Amino acid sequence: MAGAMKVVATLRSHWKKTAFGVCVLSWGGHWLYGRHCDDLLRRAACQEAQTFGNQLIPSSMPLKKATVFLNPAACKGKAKNLFEKNAAPILHLSGLDVTVVKTDYEGQAKKLLELMENTDLIIIAGGDGTVQEVITGLLRRADEAVFSKIPIGFIPLGKTCSLSHTLYPESTNQVQHITNATLAILKGETVPLDVLQIKGEKEQPVFAVTGLRWGSYRDAGVKVSKYWYLGPLKTKAAHFFSTFKEWPQKHQAALMYLGPTERPPEEPEEKPSRPPLYVRLYRRLRLYWSSRPKEIPQEVTLDDWEELKLSTIELSIATRNKQLDLTRTEDFMDICIEADPVSKGQFVNRGSQKMRDPHMCPEGSQCIQASRCILQLPEGTEGSFGIDNEEYEAMPVEVKLLPRKLRFFCDPRIREQVLHAAVQ
Repeated sequence: MAGAMKVVATLRSHWKKTAFGVCVLSWGGHWLYGRHCDDLLRRAACQEAQTFGNQLIPSSMPLKKATVFLNPAACKGKAKNLFEKNAAPILHLSGLDVTVVKTDYEGQAKKLLELMENTDLIIIAGGDGTVQEVITGLLRRADEAVFSKIPIGFIPLGKTCSLSHTLYPESTNQVQHITNATLAILKGETVPLDVLQIKGEKEQPVFAVTGLRWGSYRDAGVKVSKYWYLGPLKTKAAHFFSTFKEWPQKHQAALMYLGPTERPPEEPEEKPSRPPLYVRLYRRLRLYWSSRPKEIPQEVTLDDWEELKLSTIELSIATRNKQLDLTRTEDFMDICIEADPVSKGQFVNRGSQKMRDPHMCPEGSQCIQASRCILQLPEGTEGSFGIDNEEYEAMPVEVKLLPRKLRFFCDPRIREQVLHAAVQ
């Protein structure tokens, strides 16, 4: 008893050190408990993946080939470690023949996709930039009509992963989010997603699954990281300091667009048998030596185009992938033209909202549904586009909707929700 009283007296006389020690021990205990929970999640995911790997297949059937495009630089260089700890074990236990391709520099994935041989699955491990590079490389191929039918999996490892909100349920635990996404690939449920083809006057087309942004909110948003030292106020600070420029900020352009198109019936999924090796070699050589056939433009008269002059604080062109709807009878993209008379206070507050939902269309904006549009910018226009959160030089572009162009693996719960909404 005397010893206990002595300890209490010592703690009371050194109360500052005691408080510090309690905080350190509490934080350490919480960290260890979090690590333990993450290990349990990984173990459960690996056990579930092993059930796929234990399934028997005929001796004549080859293993499914999965090609993973991993961007090690995503998530500030943490993507490689996240992939190897949380996703790679699941893929290897599942019985897939996995090939991991690591990109070394920006734009490499586009070049690698041009050389990729046949594969059964394409898996993108990274963020929005990696997704945009892979689908651009895929759809630039001469034989994209064949390769675009390959299902695509997405493992969210980047700082911004807009597509994960469409394909997987929300999760605050990063390990759980990654393991759920990897298991969704093994379960095989897919949903069709629209793609935007964005083509400049001279450049090769760029493809996007989310959309294009051009305006003041995008310009301020890319500078948020510069104010990291302000903590939770950095977003408001970036938008506040951007109002010190010329005000009001206006972006002027001319827009021509075509209305929605009727959705054709979905083609049944076919799984053709893999041709012999000599046939595949012949096709590759023929594609290599022959020039890409020119696309025959559809007959569109000038009367079909709608034209308007716009002055806006921000213009966004977005797919409907965020609101998946299998019962829609028309295919279109959303064009949002935001009104430019905005006060500085409204700009700061709305800028914070757009960091959470970049393609939100505020009240009072002009909303247009189109299947194709041409954006003409005045000569000498400066600034940048944000295409799937990747920066591109602003220039006159043609944006064309490719409806249901690619199939992405999704969580079965998401697909069930979509089908349930379709029945209702």
